[in-house]
Amino acid sequence: MAGLIKREDVDAVRDRARIDEIVSAHVTLKSAGVGSMKGLCPFHDERSPSFHVRPQVGRWHCFGCGEGGDVISFVQKIDGLTFTDAVEYLADKVGVQLRYEEGGGQRRTEEPGRRQRLIEAHRVAAEYFSDQLLGPGAGAARAFLAERSFERADAETFGVGYAPQGWDSLQRHLQGRGFTQAELIASGLMSQGQRGVYDRFRGRLVWPIRDVTGEIVGFGARRLYEEDQGPKYLNTPETTLYKKSHVLYGIDLAKREIAKHKRVVVVEGYTDVMAAHLSGVTTAVATCGTAFGSDHAKIVRRLLGDTSAASGLQLRSGTSMGGEVIFTFDGDAAGQKAAVRAFGEDQRFYAQTFVAVEPSGMDPCELRMARGPEGVRALVDGRTPLFEFVIRTTLDKHDLNTAEGRVAALREAAPIVAGIRDSALKPEYARMLSGWIGMDEGAVRRAVQNAPRLAGPVDLPDRRAVDARGSGGGSGAGSDGGPAGGPAGGPSEGGADGAPAPLPPLPAPDPRDPAVRLERQALLVALQYPNAVDAPTFDALETDAFATPAWRVVHDAIRAAGGLGAAQAAPEKQWVGLVVDHAEPRAVPVVNELAVAPMPEDRPDALANYVRDVVRRLVDLGLTRRVADARSRLQRMDPSADPDGYQQAFADLLAIERERRELRETA
Repeated sequence: MAGLIKREDVDAVRDRARIDEIVSAHVTLKSAGVGSMKGLCPFHDERSPSFHVRPQVGRWHCFGCGEGGDVISFVQKIDGLTFTDAVEYLADKVGVQLRYEEGGGQRRTEEPGRRQRLIEAHRVAAEYFSDQLLGPGAGAARAFLAERSFERADAETFGVGYAPQGWDSLQRHLQGRGFTQAELIASGLMSQGQRGVYDRFRGRLVWPIRDVTGEIVGFGARRLYEEDQGPKYLNTPETTLYKKSHVLYGIDLAKREIAKHKRVVVVEGYTDVMAAHLSGVTTAVATCGTAFGSDHAKIVRRLLGDTSAASGLQLRSGTSMGGEVIFTFDGDAAGQKAAVRAFGEDQRFYAQTFVAVEPSGMDPCELRMARGPEGVRALVDGRTPLFEFVIRTTLDKHDLNTAEGRVAALREAAPIVAGIRDSALKPEYARMLSGWIGMDEGAVRRAVQNAPRLAGPVDLPDRRAVDARGSGGGSGAGSDGGPAGGPAGGPSEGGADGAPAPLPPLPAPDPRDPAVRLERQALLVALQYPNAVDAPTFDALETDAFATPAWRVVHDAIRAAGGLGAAQAAPEKQWVGLVVDHAEPRAVPVVNELAVAPMPEDRPDALANYVRDVVRRLVDLGLTRRVADARSRLQRMDPSADPDGYQQAFADLLAIERERRELRETA
């Protein structure tokens, strides 16, 4: 076994590795006086820069958290490396040939640092995938790229490759290069099945995912063949290198442009990143199999050099000192919900945050094909402030032509405005809200002042962000959370992904609202007395049956756990634990609270009737909401312009009213 690295070689690495260049790969540094630079500390979240670097002496120190050291210790801490691995990493960067105390001569090859071995395996795999894209078996992959207007040079720029359909093609190639089976499993390139070790990526178009330093730490792969029963997109599982909440696809290409232009554009997929960069939007990045979360926000803030106080921000296209963060989403309903969810992350930035949604539903890749690079640039340039988008999306759910609709819209929108932490923006949005709703500005300001301060509206959790969580030990090899088994007869993939990115806290429900109380009572009985509830009736409730955000995520967890049908088949004491296993982290305390909260009616002789009545009243409430929606739709229609549509809408209203009447008659 090779021994310690010679002291003089360690010193040579320290001398040659410029600490400002190494740190700048993770933090945007600014001058802090003669011979000193500063930025936001990468080791703790802060709003004002306290992280200082002095290149002349090769040292760094954070006056906020107290961490400090030299260039080697920085790499150790930022990448979680041992001292030896950090030295070897830097030696590769600066061209120092390391020698070891035992065995003499060259850098050890039998047992180099583990991380560097995994990095090297990814580099070799990327070369292999890239070569395979030109082979005879990759016709479907080349066709996929060509159909999206990507040329061979584009694939080379982004390192796109092809994973052959064989079970062990990559494994044989890597083992031929000296990598052990244990290393390949640890890298995430191989999976362990009942029949042995096999390639994780098979018959797929492959993108290398790099960290901010440019090292390949994982891959994202797109399904190409109908017989592939795996998820549409399959990513590297969580490994020592790859943490999906810490990586952004394209960050290696975009980081300098982000720092230069003070702008980052967050798109939804690998091809969207390619299309954006090729269209001149060179600050585009994408998350990898998860929603944009707090750890991604930290990466972006450091690259933006976001140190300004959140004051004096313009509402439109002006750029604040902190720069701009622009989220792009598809124009469909799912894309709009994703944009609303992003609101929760907005206030992690002091940058201005915007949303760019294409009304026709096209993503950046489709826009480039349909309208050329100009279409992608126009999408980004036509961005809307995120606060405005969230408020307007909220208002769109209400009929502002009626007094009831305007009041309901104000009640839902006021907490959003109240949640704006920027003291300059909040009153301006209150003024704008009064105009959008058409209500007295003073009344709107009072509603905002008295509203609870929400961190942001809470919608259904993004399933990409909450897959394979909890103590239940869920399975599923894809980071998308979908099944990833191979063709029939082959080994199946398995293993849970890591924990989801943190979401904003749930707003406290208003106990004065009768609908809030009813929804809570329904969840109480579902969690505490599942065997007394009519399971088919409860399980038929759609997600929108619960309008209260806190209750909605609990109901979502119950549905994810299999509904009350699963509860009645499981041992009684395991039911709540099953729900907890399927709940997103912020919902777990709510589930626990509801599972032990006192029941309004707990007498054994009256419990059964109470349980039935609660569920019936919740169904009745849902039908009442549907009746109101159907009537509103009917009121907005012109019978003379669309007689058939009007008759159908009228028939729909009668059907819902009949269903509600029958429910009440049988109560």
